[in-house]
Amino acid sequence: MNKRIIFHIDVNSAYLSWEAVYRLQHGEKIDLREIPAVVGGDESKRHGIVLAKSIPAKRYKIKTGESLYSARQKCPNLTVVPPNYERYMKASNSMVDLLKEYSPLIQRYSVDEVFMDLSHIKDRPVLDVAYEIKERIKKELGFTVNIGISSNKLLAKMASDFKKPDRIHTLFPDEIQEKMWPLPVEKLFMVGSRTQKKLNGRGIFTIGQLAKLDREYIYSWLKKPGIMIWEYANGIENSQVRKDPDPVKSIGNSTTTSYDVDNRKEAHMFLLALSEMVAMRTRNIGKMGRVISVSIKDKDFYSCSHQKKLDVATDSTKVIYETARKLFDEIWDGKPIRRFAVSISEFCSNELYQLSLLKNYNQREEKLEKVIDAIRYKYGYNSIIRSCFLHSGIKPIIGGVTTEEEYPMMSSII
Repeated sequence: MNKRIIFHIDVNSAYLSWEAVYRLQHGEKIDLREIPAVVGGDESKRHGIVLAKSIPAKRYKIKTGESLYSARQKCPNLTVVPPNYERYMKASNSMVDLLKEYSPLIQRYSVDEVFMDLSHIKDRPVLDVAYEIKERIKKELGFTVNIGISSNKLLAKMASDFKKPDRIHTLFPDEIQEKMWPLPVEKLFMVGSRTQKKLNGRGIFTIGQLAKLDREYIYSWLKKPGIMIWEYANGIENSQVRKDPDPVKSIGNSTTTSYDVDNRKEAHMFLLALSEMVAMRTRNIGKMGRVISVSIKDKDFYSCSHQKKLDVATDSTKVIYETARKLFDEIWDGKPIRRFAVSISEFCSNELYQLSLLKNYNQREEKLEKVIDAIRYKYGYNSIIRSCFLHSGIKPIIGGVTTEEEYPMMSSII
């Protein structure tokens, strides 16, 4: 059996690196990576959190996800730049295009992380290939990456998290005891803060201590999730590098508003803006959905949600919005709202689906939406908007990779 060779390529401080490279290419003299700097959300819209940070900012103990207010308390001279997700996707795509020269088996794990299967390479040392990729990304694209190398995806990802930036690390099974077992247990993939507390509470502080537990004992204690992290601690993980992504089960978008929405008209407009993007994304993957869901959170952080199963699957902006609006009207009690969400699920293909004899099928509307989508994808989402959003102060399309809620673009499944 041939030995698998898996790379995990992880962009160092991705958003900030990509922002720095873009600005340097456009004449800026200061490299954001060399000063205390962060990419942060819009504080005026209540999205003011740290999305990415420079190494100098890390020295002030600034953490991803903390508020910009808190970050400025730690570092008064902190430079804050707004995110540009379209720019980051272009940088990510450029990296993937480069990697395709080395392997057809590439799995985009997140916007800044890629798994790549290089088991087919027999005529070159693996480390030579890794250093070539790392240096090409640095020279041709302007940013640095860490590369982890192993025989499975879990160990490759763990290896890429070793010392940063601009490094290559291996973590093969015979290196687990030396390189991985001494690490704190919370460094293990899929061990979050709650699991860490449970493990620490029983005297388990390192990955090695977890790995040496009896399998039956951890199953009796933590059930199936316990077996998963026990296997990870022992380097056991056999999933394939998936060229095609997992099937999409639902599409949703949400937004936290910059002010508390206290009237139905504006609430409906936010639902319309979210429905626009949900419908566009649904059409883009060639699907139609039957279940529409709406959730809201009021100014006191109380949440409620409602959903409806349609008789006929849809990808229509109009149908999604009208359904979302009715659901909202049923659950809203009049309290000012700070967050809206719209989603669609229970998908089927849009090539073959059941029509209803009781409802009209509008082919002209379907063609129009496809044309509008094509124009928006080519010229920008705001190239065609609904007139009701003019001078309203509300973005006409909300969601996709432009929402802060989705900024990690991360899957929890290797």
